[in-house]
Amino acid sequence: MKVKANDFISAARLAVRDAGLRAAITTSTLNSDTQRRQAMSAIGRQHAGHMRRQAAEAKRRALRDLPDLLERAEANMRANGIHVLWAEDGPEACRLVLELIERHRASRIVKSKSMLTEEIALNAALESAGLEVFETDLGEYIVQIAGEPPSHIVGPALHMSKDRIRDLFVRKLGMPPTDSAEDMTQFVRRILRQAFLEADMGISGGNFIIADTGTLCLATNEGNGRMVTTLPPVHVAVVGIEKIVETLEDYATLAQILARSSTGQTVTVYNHMIHGPRRAGEGDGPDHVYVILVDNGRSDIYATAYAEALACLRCGACLNACPVYRVTGGHAYGWVYSGPIGAVVTPLLTGLENASPLPYASSLCGKCKDVCPVDIDLPRMLLDLRHDLVERGHSAPLWTIGMRGWAAANRSPRLFEVGGRAIRLGMRFVPRHAPGPVGGWTRYRDLPPASSKSFRQWWRERQKGGNGEQP
Repeated sequence: MKVKANDFISAARLAVRDAGLRAAITTSTLNSDTQRRQAMSAIGRQHAGHMRRQAAEAKRRALRDLPDLLERAEANMRANGIHVLWAEDGPEACRLVLELIERHRASRIVKSKSMLTEEIALNAALESAGLEVFETDLGEYIVQIAGEPPSHIVGPALHMSKDRIRDLFVRKLGMPPTDSAEDMTQFVRRILRQAFLEADMGISGGNFIIADTGTLCLATNEGNGRMVTTLPPVHVAVVGIEKIVETLEDYATLAQILARSSTGQTVTVYNHMIHGPRRAGEGDGPDHVYVILVDNGRSDIYATAYAEALACLRCGACLNACPVYRVTGGHAYGWVYSGPIGAVVTPLLTGLENASPLPYASSLCGKCKDVCPVDIDLPRMLLDLRHDLVERGHSAPLWTIGMRGWAAANRSPRLFEVGGRAIRLGMRFVPRHAPGPVGGWTRYRDLPPASSKSFRQWWRERQKGGNGEQP
């Protein structure tokens, strides 16, 4: 997918004017956030806090030992009969998948939901090679036939209303018109069931890989993940290197908090633990299992102060809580990842120069950190990225001059006081909106009234024994 993150401001302006889009996103995100809070606190807030700290430590311990755990995971997966391949970037990962398809003479591919395959544009690579690819998660299937990228990490079609989906199915799939969501689902199920039965290869992502046992773990709610990984004769999992966890106990903790944070469930409907291909005497499962471990910029992040971002579980909780995401939706962010985590990882994975508005796409309310199941400090990273943008000369010249002038005034007590008096005087003539380049701040906010006295003036009067009413 082409990176269009630098178009965020213009895309966001269009999005906030789309009443239907805002209604769909607001309803879905508010419901998801409410369900998350209820699930997290079901046994009490103290338990929720303990679980969150335990999950955070499990991911950070895995990141601290990531190089060793990757080697341990590879050895144990190979011992289980899984073929392990490594890809330095997206094009190499796509090339490896195409080589496996050629090796096994596959032509019909079914896929389980995977943000990493969206990140590396795997579908486009497969379709360019003349292959038939079916996304089998319902939301992913909807956006695939609509020709759109996902708008949410967990709910790819969250931005689409039922009526729009119905019209899409009628137009693209020939579905008989209906207003019943159940009828629409059954119609798509029949199409996908046939695809499962005829597929030569199944491709999935991976929520976790347990290093101690060499186990690939998937969490799904529709059952499509099990179909993708067991019915075709070949299963290929494309997994980011940051998905490694150390122990089965770590996985048990993270699986629980992932379900609560993403969909408000105590546990997802299907939790797959894949140890390898079908063994002798087993009736189900693929003949071959491949795991492609993908870097694609993750090692570069690992070597920086932003390494904590690699702890992300891709639960989508920060998107559901974010006031900016709620009014703009996911497509405005211009790449695969949206919301607060997208505002951090998109610049890190694609380059700051390709996503310079995203660190500013935040009110810095801190809600994203409050809801993160592994306590990633997203607000701090957004501020650090803003600093990096300024340091690298990516800020607007007028803004840079203004901030330097502000800094100079704040370093000089005399200039600070004179400036304060000028502002208080000027605000008498600008009662509601600020003028010039700072007018953008007051376009959607009332300008607060100025105090009759500055703090410094009040303090001097107080020290001299005057009345010195508090400003």
